[in-house]
Amino acid sequence: MTLHPQAQIVLDALDAAEASGQPKVEVLSPVEARQQYRDTRGAVTPDPQDVALVLDITVPGPSGGIPVRYYRPLGSAEGERLPALIYYHGGGWVIGDIESHDVICRMAANEGKFAVFSVGYRLAPEHKFPAAVEDAFAVVEWMSHGAAGMAIDKTRIAVAGDSAGGTLSAVCTLLARETDFDIAFQALIYPGIEMTHSFESHQLFAEGYLLTADSQVWFLDHYFNDDDEKLDWRASPILAEDLSGLPPAYILTCGYDPLRDEGQAYAKRLAEAGVPVAHRCFEGQIHAFITMGKVIDEANEAVAEMAHHVKEAFDSRDAR
Repeated sequence: MTLHPQAQIVLDALDAAEASGQPKVEVLSPVEARQQYRDTRGAVTPDPQDVALVLDITVPGPSGGIPVRYYRPLGSAEGERLPALIYYHGGGWVIGDIESHDVICRMAANEGKFAVFSVGYRLAPEHKFPAAVEDAFAVVEWMSHGAAGMAIDKTRIAVAGDSAGGTLSAVCTLLARETDFDIAFQALIYPGIEMTHSFESHQLFAEGYLLTADSQVWFLDHYFNDDDEKLDWRASPILAEDLSGLPPAYILTCGYDPLRDEGQAYAKRLAEAGVPVAHRCFEGQIHAFITMGKVIDEANEAVAEMAHHVKEAFDSRDAR
């Protein structure tokens, strides 16, 4: 399939911005890159949907409080015990935050009729690997212990995330498997699954499709202390020896994404380990497209599809 016309518009606009002087991420400091990411979100991000509740809270973490934004969907009653999705934003573990993914979390909550907890995990290089993993799983543990008495059904908890957040979601299911806490579902949106970039799609889409080879080097150099850490399964979950016993999964990949092949390979490995997997490749799309619903219609379709898969998993548990 050819590149989707709306994705091409985004890439053309990015080329024009760079031609007029907007620097590429790999020449910026992390602080500058975060600000540029914030400044450019408005052009592609849909208006935020109304929800029943938005509450910023702090969850105890290994190095202090972790900021978390709590959403409840329209139509939910106060005190009604809801299933919940823990969401981890993308951004290469260096950029992105709760605000950058606020619209996605609102859409998912309303579409799936579940609560969403969006996690502001620590970012690199101020906090290198495995700080983000530790924060991500600390929120899972907090949920498993009752979410401080919030109206949440702890028997129906799922994890989801895009890009780096997809990696964190996959890793959290592996960590949870070693405890007595049963995560109901994992939704991995173009996740980073193998950090040595050995898959062919990294060569096919190294330039010209938003997430470039140079930008990936920049992100990973900030995130990791050394190359050996890339072989840790908490960084590259496809390297985990055993993937059996993990929760059912929805994996979304994109046809013009350097991470495409590793996402597909992880879906295959999960299935071979007996894990139910639904895999959808948006053939004409680029990395990071789900945050671009103002200009890419399939972004909104993808968020809705993810929410529906999560809801089906929750409904299945409720039926039992």
